[in-house]
Amino acid sequence: MAVIRPFSAIRPARELVDKIAALPYDVYNREEAKEAVSGNPLSFLRIDRAETQFDDSVDIYAPEVYQKAHDILWDMAEDGSFVKEEKDCYYIYELTMDGRTQTGITACASIDDYEQGVIKKHENTRAEKEQDRINHVDICNAQTGPIFLAYRANAVINEVVTAVKKEAALYDFVSEDGIRHRVWVISDGNQIQAVESAFASIGEIYIADGHHRAASAVKVGQKRRAEHPGYSGEEEFNYFLSVLFPDEELMIMDYNRVVKDLNGMSEEAFLAKVSQLFEVEELGTQPMKPEEKGSFSMYLAGKWYGCRIPEEEIPDHPVASLDVSILQEKLLSPVLGIEDPKTDSRIDFVGGIRGLKELERRCGTDCKVAFAMYPTSIQELFAVADAGLLMPPKSTWFEPKLRSGIFIHAL
Repeated sequence: MAVIRPFSAIRPARELVDKIAALPYDVYNREEAKEAVSGNPLSFLRIDRAETQFDDSVDIYAPEVYQKAHDILWDMAEDGSFVKEEKDCYYIYELTMDGRTQTGITACASIDDYEQGVIKKHENTRAEKEQDRINHVDICNAQTGPIFLAYRANAVINEVVTAVKKEAALYDFVSEDGIRHRVWVISDGNQIQAVESAFASIGEIYIADGHHRAASAVKVGQKRRAEHPGYSGEEEFNYFLSVLFPDEELMIMDYNRVVKDLNGMSEEAFLAKVSQLFEVEELGTQPMKPEEKGSFSMYLAGKWYGCRIPEEEIPDHPVASLDVSILQEKLLSPVLGIEDPKTDSRIDFVGGIRGLKELERRCGTDCKVAFAMYPTSIQELFAVADAGLLMPPKSTWFEPKLRSGIFIHAL
């Protein structure tokens, strides 16, 4: 069973939410974060990326950076920019992009469920990336960026969400990238009990996005437990901020690959090699996405090619059957010599939100070939996590991105 509980959020004053809410901290580099903050002095990036408040001589991981994040957060709580909910509630968080809506429940998930495998992961994390968020959460004494979780849709939760969304929204704004964000509060005791019991009947919850934030939140919880040996388990540090979406509403976009050289081959020789490994059809100069699993599009020397993986060559294995795995094992590694895509500087990854024109642009600048992938499905993600396995790097790209700063969970 999953413990998904309501909490008393610290959240923006209604008239400021559109100015405070910000994209996740890790979608910006330092220069981009500084530019975003300079254009909006209330942006939550001031807290998520507090190095923006210093000149570039200050290391982004310096102690004073984390202390600055703490100070700005709690100053805003003091001056009324943020308000504290008076009781524990669930929150409905709806995002609409290009006419498509997905609706999640904002709540707190259990670090014990994470450690015991009720909350399942599909990626490894890197210690240096974890440490940054460990410091941020611990020193701020709050979790400021929600973990994107997924679950198999539940009729009871759907019924409560449908009923509450008939009421007036607490927040309703459109962010600078055109995404509409709406939030409702689930404060009725019977509805809270219904949601909590429904989640308790669900055996598996999945991390869709935010593996490093989740691992960091859990490690802060472990640290606090060590500091409080008499802890009861009810303390807020035993839980981490999450937004949980039903699988039927999620969209995973393609996560594409570009490679900087052809490993010493001419374009003709490389195309001939690809044609030996896959069923290849020349498509011309117009970009075309792959239309089904087991296929990908390739851009080479100004032309697009449709490539199909013979069905009999698709392994019966949760990880090996992924299109990104097949491309890696059949082509990127043996032909292009990219043994480890996590560390090889010759390969780069382009999120599907950037479009196929970005692949063409890259091949006109610093790359020689691009591969447009068919998106990994949420069912494939579940199968990998259920098997206790890990996906190859850059297998999934979720859109739209959850905003930071709308919900804060104080520890």
